[in-house]
Amino acid sequence: MQKKFGQNFLINPNARKRLIDELGIAPGDAVWEIGPGLGAMTRELLDRGATVTAFEIDQGFVSSLKEIFDGSESLRIVPGDALKTWKKESVRAKFLFGNLPYNVGSVILGDFIESKCFFSRVVVTVQREVARRMAAEPGSKDYSSFSVLCSSVYRVSPLLVLKGSSFFPPPHVDSQGVRLDLRDDIDPAGYPVLFTPLVRGLFASRRKTVKNNLQMFLSNRRIKDGIHIQDAAESALEVSGIDPRERAENLGIGEFRTLAAALEVYVG
Repeated sequence: MQKKFGQNFLINPNARKRLIDELGIAPGDAVWEIGPGLGAMTRELLDRGATVTAFEIDQGFVSSLKEIFDGSESLRIVPGDALKTWKKESVRAKFLFGNLPYNVGSVILGDFIESKCFFSRVVVTVQREVARRMAAEPGSKDYSSFSVLCSSVYRVSPLLVLKGSSFFPPPHVDSQGVRLDLRDDIDPAGYPVLFTPLVRGLFASRRKTVKNNLQMFLSNRRIKDGIHIQDAAESALEVSGIDPRERAENLGIGEFRTLAAALEVYVG
């Protein structure tokens, strides 16, 4: 195991079972697993009849997995960094599962969302701080651009909290399971093109107002001829019904979406 990959493996069998129970898979379901390690949870997924594509960055574990599951027709191992390899997969899965490395957990989830690769359900373990951000509501201290991106596509449900003793090597911080269910009240792929970059831009400086952050965001975009950045920002905020003095941490998904749509007439 190479420390640089930030992997801490879940050795608590009861926790492993509970997390896989939350996934709710049926025989024949396709699952993508991130960071299988030596395959303890992979085995459980296969025993429940899933077809698993396992993304593993550590070449040592890749070799071990091939030996452990030699002959399995329901498992395919994809070596390398999942952030670089998943986009090459021609067939997507219904479910995503994994004990995500602390150092890239939010990056992996964010990459799937921004690339519009959505799953019916996601069950992952992440650092507890990341779990709080994923489930945070507007106005809370943990609410961030990552919160908005997660809740714009999924309904976020925090699960069991896991102490360091549940892992090897034991981390110095708590972890938490999180379940993400694809929202059925909106079209996740129907957001305006500017939605994701706008969300990130408005959270760039949390202490600044929406108007100030929006003007900075627009200064880095291509604005249509004859339109001043300040005028575009003020007009879009007015059309969206957003107070220019407000801060991004108090805006809901609907407000970000409305503002992104309002900006489309000025950006291009």
